[in-house]
Amino acid sequence: MQMDRQSDPVSKAMRWTGYVLSFLPALFLLVDGAMKLVKPEPVVKATIELGYPESTILGLGIVLLVSTIIYLIPRTAVLGAILLTGYLGGAVASHLRHGDGPFPVLFPAVFGMLIWGGLVLRDARLRTLLPWRS
Repeated sequence: MQMDRQSDPVSKAMRWTGYVLSFLPALFLLVDGAMKLVKPEPVVKATIELGYPESTILGLGIVLLVSTIIYLIPRTAVLGAILLTGYLGGAVASHLRHGDGPFPVLFPAVFGMLIWGGLVLRDARLRTLLPWRS
């Protein structure tokens, strides 16, 4: 079943803004995922301080890298955004549970907004789902 093409095309400026908004957090998440695979001392220390055993770091890194790669592929970007939203929601919950200040709690939430904002800017189909669109 093929979806109908939207009559509301994405302007070149909007598409490029969407790519930039998508690429910046994705680049950070790729680096973060790679660091979890390498497991340097600061990553291990931070994970343990949040209450997770060291054995979870590799799995978190794999999930983060796979989800980010799925997000970067245009055909699977929505699935990647959903997966990253879950991952980042877990980060917010972990920092709230740990009693961290506002920055560690808001940082992943802002990344989630950038991920979805970039995707909405570059995909006209998603903009049709917005409630304020007329």
